[in-house]
Amino acid sequence: MAATDSDETVTDMMSSPTHRASRRCALSIGLVLLLAGDTRAQGSSSTTDPTDTAALAKATQNPVAPITTIPFQVNFNSGGDLEAGSALNVNVQPVIPFRLTEGINVIARTIVPISSVPGPEATRYTGVGDVQAQVFFTPARAGALTWGVGPVVSLPTATALPFETGTFAMGVGGVLVRTVGPFVLGGLVSQYWPVSDAGDGVETNLLTAQPFVNYNFGAGWALSFAPLLTANWDARSGDQWTVPLGIGLVRTTVFDGRPMNLGVQYYRNVERPAGSAGFQLRFSITLLYPQRPR
Repeated sequence: MAATDSDETVTDMMSSPTHRASRRCALSIGLVLLLAGDTRAQGSSSTTDPTDTAALAKATQNPVAPITTIPFQVNFNSGGDLEAGSALNVNVQPVIPFRLTEGINVIARTIVPISSVPGPEATRYTGVGDVQAQVFFTPARAGALTWGVGPVVSLPTATALPFETGTFAMGVGGVLVRTVGPFVLGGLVSQYWPVSDAGDGVETNLLTAQPFVNYNFGAGWALSFAPLLTANWDARSGDQWTVPLGIGLVRTTVFDGRPMNLGVQYYRNVERPAGSAGFQLRFSITLLYPQRPR
């Protein structure tokens, strides 16, 4: 949706098909959050002590740990070709574990992006982007090396013109995690290929790769390096890759009985497509729902 000062423009867009799509997407988000609140009834195998911040910190750094989390990630993007302008991206990323068999867990991850970017003549476009769903099958009994693999899907749910791809895409994702003393190391990779496309813009033919290195130095505090690298294979040559580099500080704590994870990270895009931001400042809050030990 383009944000303007005109009430007439806003009213017209509220009755548009994209607004109806946003309402459907909002209902989907609500359903995901409702399921997250009832995960313990579905057989989550996490028995982390909700007051043990050191153990919780390492669990939240593992993308396939059997612990329900609801992260809210706020990204401020500026500099580069945006110059003094800014783009805001908020990702809601619930992670819900299920026990499939005695030996296999299923980790369901959903990424719902909500963005606001500058438009022409001091306007802004604001809306939901394409929702991504990821499912990882992983061993229920974690060893020295934890792994997960499964299908990924990208849905054409965008409600504002700059975010619309019209692409329904599917692919495969994988994750590897190793814990060595205070370090939690690993990486998560996904590739989405277009299955059908109803848009006129760039199709979703996307590679995402997120290596991560976390150093835990006690009391729930950790240094975190977790840049999200992307390659849009359908973009023109020279504009395919986004490569950020940076670091952040994360704290796992318990507030009023609710365990949570708070973080701030800074990344500079050393490789980026034309028209994009030069740096990103990320704030995150993650609600944690560990199952209490019996």
